[in-house]
Amino acid sequence: MSASSTVVFTASVAAAKPDFSLLLKRAVGAHVIHSIGIPPSIRRMRGMRRGGVRCEVSTDPSMKDASDSRVSSISALEQFKALGTDRYMKERSSIAVIGLSIHTAPVEMREKLAVPEAQWSRAVGELCNLNHIEEAAVLSTCNRMEIYVVALSWHRGIREVMDWMSKASGIPVSELRDHLFMLRDGDATRHLFEVASGLDSLVLGEGQILAQVKQVIKIGQASGGLGKNIDRLFKDAISTGKKVRTETSISSGAVSVSSAAVELALMKLPASYSLSASMLLIGAGKMGKLVIKHLSAKGCKRIVVVNRSPEKVDAIREELSDIEIIYRPLSEMLSSAAEADVVFTSTASEMPLFLKEHVESLPPGSQRSGGLRLFVDISVPRNVGSCVSEVETARVYNVDDLKEVVDANKEDRLRKAMEAQTIIAQELKSFEAWRDSLETVPTIKKLRSYAERIKSAELEKCMQKMGEDVLTKKVRRAVEDLASGIVNKLLHGPLQHLRCDGSDSRTLDETLENMHALNRMFSLDTEKSILEQKIKAKVEKVQS
Repeated sequence: MSASSTVVFTASVAAAKPDFSLLLKRAVGAHVIHSIGIPPSIRRMRGMRRGGVRCEVSTDPSMKDASDSRVSSISALEQFKALGTDRYMKERSSIAVIGLSIHTAPVEMREKLAVPEAQWSRAVGELCNLNHIEEAAVLSTCNRMEIYVVALSWHRGIREVMDWMSKASGIPVSELRDHLFMLRDGDATRHLFEVASGLDSLVLGEGQILAQVKQVIKIGQASGGLGKNIDRLFKDAISTGKKVRTETSISSGAVSVSSAAVELALMKLPASYSLSASMLLIGAGKMGKLVIKHLSAKGCKRIVVVNRSPEKVDAIREELSDIEIIYRPLSEMLSSAAEADVVFTSTASEMPLFLKEHVESLPPGSQRSGGLRLFVDISVPRNVGSCVSEVETARVYNVDDLKEVVDANKEDRLRKAMEAQTIIAQELKSFEAWRDSLETVPTIKKLRSYAERIKSAELEKCMQKMGEDVLTKKVRRAVEDLASGIVNKLLHGPLQHLRCDGSDSRTLDETLENMHALNRMFSLDTEKSILEQKIKAKVEKVQS
C-alpha cells in the first residue's frame, strides 16, 4: 500500500499509462477540456461543495442527454476495471499541504496569494473539482496561505494545486516554486498541529491562529466542503492546540501579531515619549481590537480609531474602560494621520490606504516621535504602500519586521516548543491510527454484507422447510437470533484482526495482510471497489 510502490504492468497493458484526468474527460464527453469544470456554455456554476456541484443546466438542445452521460461513465469505469494493475490501485490517498508562510515568502508574495475568508468556500469548491483532489481546505492569514488536500495521486494532485494557485494569483508556477513548501501525510499532519499550537507562528504561542483554524472547520461545515479526512485532521489540530496551551506556558508574554506590533512601535519611539505619543488605529476588526488592548496594557491612555462605521468602536469602548477611544470616520483618515505619531493599520482592504503622495502631504511628526511618523502595518494585503518608505519623515514596518521583537528569549521559546512537541507527537500517533483504521473499513463492510447475504438466503430456505404452520413469531425470532448469533461469533475473530486503532500491538502491516487475505478468500476485491467508487464520484460530480 505504499505510495512509493513500483507497479509492474502486465503484457496486456505494457505500454499503457492511463491518466486519471484523461479517463475523467472521456467519461464526461469530448466537450470537457478543462480540469476545473464544465464550460459556461454547457453549465453555469452556482455554488460548489464536496460530493457535488450545484449547477443550473442549460436548455441548449445540442447537449447530450443523461443516458449518454451514464454510458460514458460506465465506459470510464470499465476502463479502470480492465487496468487493475494501474498504480492508482496501489496508492493510498495522500494528505498533503502546499503553501507559503512568513518563513518562506515575503509579504509581497503572500498578499498576492491571500484568499479572503469570505472566499474560502469558493476556493475549496474549485480545488475539490480538480481531477486528483478528493478533499480540500484553505487556511489564509496575514502570515500564511496554506492549502490542505487529500490527493488521489501525490504528484498529479500537487501539480494541479500549484496550477490553481498560479491561476488565482497571477504568479507563474516557476516563480511560486521558490517560495512554496510541500509536506505529505505524517509531515503534513504534524505541520497543521504545530500551526494550531502556535509553534509555526511569528510569535510563539500566538492565540489568534487557533481561532483561524477553528474558522476553517466552521466555514467548511456550513458549506459542506470538508471530507471526513480533512474534517478529522482540523478537529484534531484544534484539540492539540488547546492541549498545548493548557499544559505548557507557551502563551505567556507577547502571543499575537498585534502585541508584537505594539512592542515594535514602543521600541522605535524615544523612551521618554513612548506612552505619551499620539496613537492612531485604522480598522476596528479582531486584530485592531487586540492592538488597543495591548496599548492599554502598556499604559497608553488615548487612541484615535478610524473605521467605516462606529458600531465596532463603540463595542470596544464598552469593553475597555482604561483607555480613551475616539472614533473618526474613514473620510477623516488623512487628517487623523496628520495628528498621529504612530499609525497602526489593520483592515481587509485589498488596495493600499496610504501611498507616497498621501504621506508627503502630511506635516512632519512631533517631537514625541523624533520628527518622524511611524506606520505599523499588520495587514495582508498591506495597507501602506512600499513607496511610503521613500518619504524622509516616515518609517514603515510590516508583519515581516516584527521578527525583531520576537527574536528575544530564544532559549525559553525552544524549551516551550519542546514541551509542545511531546504533546503533538502523542496526538499525531492517535490521528494516524484513526486514518490507518480507515484502510480496512471497506473490507469490514463487505465481509459483513457477504455474511448477511448468506444468512438471509439460508434463513429463507429454513423457513420454507419448517412451514408456515410451525412459524410462530416466537419461533421465527428464535431462529433469526440463532442465525445472527452464529454469524456474529464467526465474524468476531476476522473483524478483530482487521481493526488497527492503536489499542493493541498489531501493526498496520499485519492488519493489511489480514485484509488482503480476506479479500482473496471471499473475493471481496476491496481495492478495486474503492477506486471505482472514487472515480464514479468524480465522474458524477462533473456531470451533475
